Amino acid sequence: MATVMETQNGIKQTLAYPQKKPAPRIWRLLKAYPLVFLGGILVLGLIFVAVFAPELQHFNPNQQFQNGLSAMGGPLPPNSTFVFGTDDLGRDIYSRVLFGARVSLEVGVFSSIISLFIGTSFGIISGYFGKFVDTVIMRLTDIMLAFPLILFVVALVASLGQSITNLFIAIGVLGWAVTARVVRAQVLSVKEYEYVQAAKALGASNWRILTKIIFPNIIPPVIVLTTLSIGNNMLLESTLSYLGIGVAPPNASWGNMLAEGQQVFQYAPWLLYYPGLALLLAVLGFNLLGDGLREAFNPRRVR
Repeated sequence: MATVMETQNGIKQTLAYPQKKPAPRIWRLLKAYPLVFLGGILVLGLIFVAVFAPELQHFNPNQQFQNGLSAMGGPLPPNSTFVFGTDDLGRDIYSRVLFGARVSLEVGVFSSIISLFIGTSFGIISGYFGKFVDTVIMRLTDIMLAFPLILFVVALVASLGQSITNLFIAIGVLGWAVTARVVRAQVLSVKEYEYVQAAKALGASNWRILTKIIFPNIIPPVIVLTTLSIGNNMLLESTLSYLGIGVAPPNASWGNMLAEGQQVFQYAPWLLYYPGLALLLAVLGFNLLGDGLREAFNPRRVR
């Protein structure tokens, strides 16, 4: 900002005042999209609960307590001893919800990493080399997208065996198709840039072009897609556990807790409330964070 002032000898002088520095990009993003901040808080809270679940728990999540049942042998509502109440076996719901967060986050993160690696590899190869390679990979992608993912996962988990490790392997190995399509589209755009053509003209190898030039330019959309896929994979894990195919009892999972609570919902609704609310907040947090990152990395967004 500048102001014109006239001195005593009649000479006009322009005084420039230092302007305020623009707010950091992340602060502008939070001001424009406050739900991004909420999503980040929810995700950080989930990570904190999952990491420190053993320190935050009140009881062993699989331990059955005689004083955890009512006089009629049913679950207890929330009270001073069991803050979230107990289930029909006398187990502490609070501790089980905490360890359910650990299971959901573990499956969501590791399955997303696996699908990210497979999908990114296929997408880069398909988009860069094109022709026959592109046709084969894209037809395989179409086959994967033509059938519901949950059916493939159920079949693979049934053949591998029911465990947390097999669960996130199955989800990751079968969930790469969307990532491959997104990465392919980005590579098709980036490889036409002048600096990529210049690198080819200078004799750079395909490996160097893919790893040093193309891959760094597709990182932002891949990060957004991975963030969104973590929430989706957590929801898929809960669905499979609800159906009895995911995490095997007595291990705590939000999905199998919902399945157990559904049977006694009429007289013990808290068995559904707490794991259902935890799952809702976790998936909501990753979706809000992913939407915010998409806006932050959007090149058409007004800065």
